[in-house]
Amino acid sequence: MTELSPDVPYEYGAIAPPGSLLFTAGACPLDVAGVVVAPGDHVAQAERALDNLVAALARYGADPEHLVRTTVYVVGDREDLVAVWEVVRARLAPHRPPSTLLGVSVLGYPDQLVEIDGIAALPSEPSTRSASQSSVS
Repeated sequence: MTELSPDVPYEYGAIAPPGSLLFTAGACPLDVAGVVVAPGDHVAQAERALDNLVAALARYGADPEHLVRTTVYVVGDREDLVAVWEVVRARLAPHRPPSTLLGVSVLGYPDQLVEIDGIAALPSEPSTRSASQSSVS
């Protein structure tokens, strides 16, 4: 399983109400040290952002098939959006949650080209939560 960087200024997800929905923060293409991977490479950044999204889902007891919505943000032109979308579509297949694909001018980290957030319907009460994990009522 991919490790998530503990050195980020946000939570990876929040559950509201308990046991039903998980709202993830935007999954960025960060390595475990919090460094953006693959500057200039949309496809590699999409792959790492998806790795981090899957890791965030797992942290709260969900899998990619529990996603009920995603939003994909891409810095670049239409071809870059299509390339990133192909990575997302292939990685989530055969599951096809409703998604929004957006071209944006800038994202939060230097050299960041991709960010992906999701909403998941949890299968049941998550079995593991740590004190650092958020619940929103």
